[in-house]
Amino acid sequence: MKIKFGTDGWRGVISDDFTFENLIYVSLATAKYFMSHPKISNGIVVGYDARFLSDEYGKLVARVLASKGIKVLLADRMVSSPMVSLAAKYMNLAGGVMITASHNPPKYNGFKIKGDFGGSAHPEMVSEVEKELINVEKDFNPIEFEQLIEKGLIVLTDLRSYYKNYILTKFDVNKIKNSGLKIIYDSMYGSGQGFMNDLLGIDELHNVHNPLFGKVNPEPLEENLKELSKRVVEGNYDIGLAVDGDADRIGAMDEKGNFVDSHKIFSLLLKYLYEKKNLRGMVVKTFSTTEMLNKMCDKYGLEITVTPVGFKHVCKLMLEKDVLIGGEESGGIGVKIHLPERDGIFLGLLLSELLIDYQKPLSELVESLEEEFGPHKYKRIDVHTTEEKKQAILNKCKSGNIKELNGYEVINSSDLDGYKFFVENGWLLIRASGTEPILRFYSEADSLEKVEKLLQAGINL
Repeated sequence: MKIKFGTDGWRGVISDDFTFENLIYVSLATAKYFMSHPKISNGIVVGYDARFLSDEYGKLVARVLASKGIKVLLADRMVSSPMVSLAAKYMNLAGGVMITASHNPPKYNGFKIKGDFGGSAHPEMVSEVEKELINVEKDFNPIEFEQLIEKGLIVLTDLRSYYKNYILTKFDVNKIKNSGLKIIYDSMYGSGQGFMNDLLGIDELHNVHNPLFGKVNPEPLEENLKELSKRVVEGNYDIGLAVDGDADRIGAMDEKGNFVDSHKIFSLLLKYLYEKKNLRGMVVKTFSTTEMLNKMCDKYGLEITVTPVGFKHVCKLMLEKDVLIGGEESGGIGVKIHLPERDGIFLGLLLSELLIDYQKPLSELVESLEEEFGPHKYKRIDVHTTEEKKQAILNKCKSGNIKELNGYEVINSSDLDGYKFFVENGWLLIRASGTEPILRFYSEADSLEKVEKLLQAGINL
């Protein structure tokens, strides 16, 4: 069994390691873990995204859990990951399972576990499920779907409407509709499709079911959002919003069609929550996220803490501490006024509200951040490489012999998650992906030229 939980759940290539047989094993281990949960009599929620076979995988998970006597609230159609998290928390359930490989290429699918608190399973919870894998039953045949429906052990549930009703309590939707703000939304063919049009009546891109995602990875990065950028300019939109395959990550385009990366979105939302919402609390960022947040927290008098990469680490702190906002470089951000969870749709609405309240174009708001806290340019490069080369680079980083990067002196380093090298007004991070067989190179500096030089130095290793 090639089953290993990574940064956020178990992911694998469909028909290679992500098979029906392995999915049964993981579902059995999950059932065993949740069996002793104090809320297990209320059941577990199961959702699925827009990927190839996701609906069939979702039904199979539901069948396995229900065959073990667990009541399952199964989504009646594709849903976002946050819709599953919301149901787990506010329907008072033991937890949830989401079938998704998030932003990964189309050949992948995955299995995310959600806690009863409405967020990603903690590392300790995941390791308990992994332990149960060793002892799962072999050749287990779950009861047929229709029989479990008849017994009331599987209940088809409209999670999208449940989520919409919740959103209506959090946002003044009419204020957004009547503001004159012109918004276009790109679901990237993911499971967030149709929602924003239904809620706000706005224009949407890629809101049809296409498990190949138009041959573009469903990750809201600049290189994947060229059509959105073009449409923003052509249609004179004030903002373009984009979410990933399971709609828990956010990306944006300003009114000029320029990409606004997750670091700037995180920074803008922190500013908005602090200045306009008058909210306070700790700020949590993952290891690969902008240093601009540190400068903002210094000014605002807020505590900031850094975690390894993976929103599960942020989620844990959101439950333990009074966290105002927490997030990661990949566009996953959680806020105090919502769940301890990433949610691209929620954040998109918050960004729209922000534009209305500041009454300034998005490009101007981004520029004002850099004027106030200094230029922070960023880029990430993902490199598919051999295991041998990957280990060679990581070992070189570990050696402590890297004293300069393309002429820039290394003044400090950290190995919290991968290897991060600090230079004056910049940094380079090298780490292996937790969900794909690739090496990631991240860099931030006070100029794009320096960013490029730092990245090249990393790749040259």
